[in-house]
Amino acid sequence: MKLSLQSNLTLYPLTIRPDKKHFIVEESLTGEFYEMPKICIDAIDFINKGETLGEIELKLQPKYPEEEVDLLAFGQQLLELGLTKEIDGVAVQITKQNQSPEGFIWLSPRVGRFVFNKITTKLFATIICINILLLIMNPQLLPNYQDLFLFDAMMFNVLTYMGVSLLLILIHEFGHILAVRSHNLPAKLEVGHRLFLVVFETDLSPAWKLSPRQRNSLYLGGICLDQLVIFITFAISLIFLEGNSFITGILALIILDIFIKTIYQCCFYMKTDLYYLFENLTGCYNLMENSKQYLSKWFPFIKKDSTTQTFEDEEKFVRLYGIFYICGVLLTFGLLLFYFIPQALYAYSETLPELMNPIGNPYFWDALIFLGQTMVMIGLLIYSWNKSKRSRTY
Repeated sequence: MKLSLQSNLTLYPLTIRPDKKHFIVEESLTGEFYEMPKICIDAIDFINKGETLGEIELKLQPKYPEEEVDLLAFGQQLLELGLTKEIDGVAVQITKQNQSPEGFIWLSPRVGRFVFNKITTKLFATIICINILLLIMNPQLLPNYQDLFLFDAMMFNVLTYMGVSLLLILIHEFGHILAVRSHNLPAKLEVGHRLFLVVFETDLSPAWKLSPRQRNSLYLGGICLDQLVIFITFAISLIFLEGNSFITGILALIILDIFIKTIYQCCFYMKTDLYYLFENLTGCYNLMENSKQYLSKWFPFIKKDSTTQTFEDEEKFVRLYGIFYICGVLLTFGLLLFYFIPQALYAYSETLPELMNPIGNPYFWDALIFLGQTMVMIGLLIYSWNKSKRSRTY
């Protein structure tokens, strides 16, 4: 269906909210959100009044003399985004599905507001500061890569770590869910990945229904509960520090897991919670995509994303994010160097030789099961990667 300046468009119902710099447009049926500048909002307003694209273009040109006003291009963009219902009275053939998250509506918003409110926000900030002071005053609390190995049997180490890590992930995501429900919005829990780690992810797209200031608690909800857990763990660890018990080992494992995940939050080249917080504070969205274009000038191997637009007033934040991007990559190499590579070398150097033992030897089966656990984790990671690739394709 071809557009012309004489075309009249009928759009699907849209909800438009002012944001820090531009406007957030919500397509009510699918729950999808788009950032648009004021000129686009004015154009949508004229479209809803029944004016042709040509009439709208003539009205907007004197109002925005420094901008290129091309209503044909804008109309085509609305069509590609699936926001156009009819063109000149003829229905646009498109299938729309309601993709808005509807989970956890059974969880009362009062519970969320009990955990996340003006008082607890200050309390969580205080806990973060105390945790930093505890590490400075007690450097022995810093995790060591060998904290992962509680038992001689490697499969027990893996099972214990998987259990502890899963519990901590669920607590982290429950923090997001509580923050979302505190605003009486639905939440959805999904499976995703961060580099080579399988993770749960809470869909925070309903955050766009809120003001920028209200969105901060949604992005920080998981980190706040992480810091509360590690604060309690630090306190108990200092009590049992002189002991050599199973409890001490579990506490060290909790500290190791949360410490690594906290470092991951600072890896801005991935879309972590802190990345979204940075976007929200600056009011500059699609920072990762725009920064890739900026960094590709110096690093040709970085793939550009030409589907996003950088507004003029965002360039300084894009450059700043570019610095964070590089720092995040360096942090990842630090984790590999000090934790992941030593853990992998130790684990496989201890288990692979055991495969030479007779079948009746328990350490032979420990090594075999450990390799099986590795295969399961790789399978989950491949599933997550394929799922992410399919979602980008569609």
